[in-house]
Amino acid sequence: MSRMNSVVSTGVIDVLDNDEARAVAQFFQVLADPTRVRLIKALCDGEWCVTDLTQALEMDQPAISHQLKYLRELGLVRCTKSGRHVYYRLASASLRDILISGIARLER
Repeated sequence: MSRMNSVVSTGVIDVLDNDEARAVAQFFQVLADPTRVRLIKALCDGEWCVTDLTQALEMDQPAISHQLKYLRELGLVRCTKSGRHVYYRLASASLRDILISGIARLER
């Protein structure tokens, strides 16, 4: 996600323009799905192939692949192919930091 440059000052209140607000909402929408949260948490710990994620999350491969495709399209995960396996990792530490902070907050 690009740095937000479109904060508009209207007197005392700073607001985002509609496009930036949509981008922020879409980013947080990623964490609104339990499967994606579980995938992101797994990827916080390193790079994993779909087979490993399928076993760890005890889910079907198509469901895992669908969510990984969504995360990849948003630029939140990256992948590399090695032979027959595709390995996924988080694209940046920011998503990891947000998720870990949220988990820590809930554990208080």
